[in-house]
Amino acid sequence: MWRAKESVVSLKTKDFDYHLPEELIAARPLEERSASRMMVVNRAAGTIEHRMFAEFPTFLKPDDLLVLNDTKVIPARLFSDDGRTELLCLDRLSPLEWRCLARPGKRMKVGREVVVGGITGQVTEVFENGDRLIHWESELDLNRHGHLALPHYMGRDDEESDRDRYQTVFAREEGAIAAPTAGLHFTPEMLVKLNHAFLTLHVGVGTFRPVSAEVVADHVMHSEKYHLSAETARRVKTAERVIAVGTTVTRVLESLGPEIPSEGKSGATDIFIHPPYQFGVIDGLLTNFHLPQSTLIMLVSAFAGKELVLEAYRQAVAERYRFYSYGDCMLLI
Repeated sequence: MWRAKESVVSLKTKDFDYHLPEELIAARPLEERSASRMMVVNRAAGTIEHRMFAEFPTFLKPDDLLVLNDTKVIPARLFSDDGRTELLCLDRLSPLEWRCLARPGKRMKVGREVVVGGITGQVTEVFENGDRLIHWESELDLNRHGHLALPHYMGRDDEESDRDRYQTVFAREEGAIAAPTAGLHFTPEMLVKLNHAFLTLHVGVGTFRPVSAEVVADHVMHSEKYHLSAETARRVKTAERVIAVGTTVTRVLESLGPEIPSEGKSGATDIFIHPPYQFGVIDGLLTNFHLPQSTLIMLVSAFAGKELVLEAYRQAVAERYRFYSYGDCMLLI
């Protein structure tokens, strides 16, 4: 198993920076899910290959277990009927209560009312971090009134086609604000041929929050809810190799560690994986390309080494890969 060599004391957020031309950001998906390119990074050999995602199964061994995140993205972005307020529904606390981000926040004080789709909500609490607890007079129909909260770097609002494409083909557990993007490449036809299992982590808004700390170790990681079934726990514990599809799967499995409870577990994780973290569960990682100086590129750097990962990103830019949520992917083995 590879061990990171970087000293956590010396690592700065700026150490994970790279230059990305804006035109390489994928604002829309390819016509075919599995048509993405796939960079293959061999950690032990330090080599980088340029392949296609359609070749992904050829890199797996018969006893490998592929673990995927089956969270389902909800249309969590709401606009008030008067057009003056935007809400992002973060967490449903009861049928009539949602914890929300509000914009502009200053006018959304306790007692303030907002109307969405003819349904009135009232701010009943303002949390320390600025989130609002809103109590609605009747249940909100997000599918009718909500919009997908596409990442800001796409530079556009959601469209009807995003309801399908900004969702994995195996999504089933509602609750995510953002898609587990490494899973977007899979088709049912490919997946049925692979030894796979699911866990659930609901991707939250913290995924998009930048690292503001100058020193990596000073960053405070966001928390996200997860569920690992007993069946998946058993299969992970007995697998020859565990290949995580995405950083969300990685965070759940690594937060539980090698002694994963056989009965499975539900909870929340705020694990922050960065060099020189030592991995105890996953043996391979399929992931998309991530923002400069983000916690996600730090996680990938912990898995394969910062210099190798930054070289991979330099090559991805030179080879004109498509970046971020609707972009191409990288397999690290």
